[in-house]
Amino acid sequence: MASLSSPTTPSSSMPAAAPLAEGSRAMLVFCLFALYVIWGSTYLAVHWALQGGLPPFLMASVRFLTAGLILYTALRLRGAANPTARQWAGGAVLGVLLLLLGNGAVVFSQQSVSSGVVALVVGSVPLWAALFSGLQGQWPGRAERWGLAIGFCGLIVLNMGSELRGNTWATLALCVGPMSWALGSVISRRLPLAGGLMASATQMLTGGVFFLLVSLLRGEHLTAVPSAKALLSLGYLIIFGSLVAFSAYGYLLRHTRPALAMSYAYVNPMVAVLLGVALAGESLSLGGLVAMGAILGSVVLITRARA
Repeated sequence: MASLSSPTTPSSSMPAAAPLAEGSRAMLVFCLFALYVIWGSTYLAVHWALQGGLPPFLMASVRFLTAGLILYTALRLRGAANPTARQWAGGAVLGVLLLLLGNGAVVFSQQSVSSGVVALVVGSVPLWAALFSGLQGQWPGRAERWGLAIGFCGLIVLNMGSELRGNTWATLALCVGPMSWALGSVISRRLPLAGGLMASATQMLTGGVFFLLVSLLRGEHLTAVPSAKALLSLGYLIIFGSLVAFSAYGYLLRHTRPALAMSYAYVNPMVAVLLGVALAGESLSLGGLVAMGAILGSVVLITRARA
């Protein structure tokens, strides 16, 4: 998930994204690359971190607290204002929806489900976002309705014909996670958030605290010294998955049309599946391939309709 666009077109009452200046084109390309490639690779990094002995929620807590603290400190040293209480509260709401529930579903489910399959299910975020947008008065058009129908059929095939079958808790987590991420993305422009990258810092810090609380309640602890690969993967998640990609995500939320910002959703699964097969010995069944085609095709259909 990772932490992880505003996948729907804003309603008339929702603030519009700020237009991009000419000098920001390079930043736009970089942010899209970060979301497409880096976020796609974080599924494999999470897999290696868990495989190397890091408990899921403790790992996520260290990841986001460290990244959030680094970003917050750097911004404060550069003279950024400290967020107000309302801005911290707004960041906490997204910390729960995007990180604790959205990304938390990813790290929890990857204990028993391959990174490729998890990425495919997370690719359903735009389907849920279209539904939440409709509940706010902006129901999808004909093409988008077809996209929703095809996408949900793909999820059914994936559940019946892949390793999700029999993994009740992983299946439940992968239902809640994309829904929560989509809801957080849809309401993000309505919340009182801090300006610029400070918004990402508040979300990561508060999300990291919630992850730590869940980890303590679950009684997570290290049973052995994590492997070098696990620690390197955690470092990759902190620096690239959080500091770079999550901050890029916030930039796109503020400066691009939602259809472009959410386009990562159908690129990430392709990256995750290819990396999982090439580097982690994962495989994808025929049913999984059919589901992948249905889910990705439906997201493309919805995105093109909203572009």
